[in-house]
Amino acid sequence: MSNHQTKEEIARELEWIQASRSDPRHFSHIYNKYYRKIFLFIYKRTDNEDLTADLTSHVFLQALVNIKKYEFKGLPFSAFLFRIATNEVNLYYRKTKSVRSINIEEADILELKEELHLDKTENIEDGMLKAMENLNEKEMQMIELRFFDQKSFKEVGYILGITENNAKVKIYRILDKLREILNQRFKA
Repeated sequence: MSNHQTKEEIARELEWIQASRSDPRHFSHIYNKYYRKIFLFIYKRTDNEDLTADLTSHVFLQALVNIKKYEFKGLPFSAFLFRIATNEVNLYYRKTKSVRSINIEEADILELKEELHLDKTENIEDGMLKAMENLNEKEMQMIELRFFDQKSFKEVGYILGITENNAKVKIYRILDKLREILNQRFKA
């Protein structure tokens, strides 16, 4: 599910990070590589282009400011950026007390439906959206990262500041919760 990188790509990325620590101009390689991914990640959570542009800029500024603290943990640098992006989006919603936006594509629903081992012929998309309304913010965030953003358990854990195992356990509990809600809806 994760964005797999070759050893050469990882090595090149680590060189850019190291070079950026002494000369911020080298950060442009990272910015160019990840800007669109981070922008789309944030846009799916805000549904506002201007706000997304502002938050995306802030993510890259935070990454550059904190690049000396970055430690390679076997994940692409994008996990570090997604962690910052998640924090920025959460901070924005906490500060403004705005209603959180979630954009879900049909492919996302289908993947989640598959993971829940639900009958593929059953038309439950509307029920799935209703069931997801029962999730709290943290639970929805985990579903988004894992299924809508295609992050590995290790990346989900890193982005949310929990262990990989904890991310797995929590996501499977959330899936059980969704399955139970959906089963109740369709029995009624």
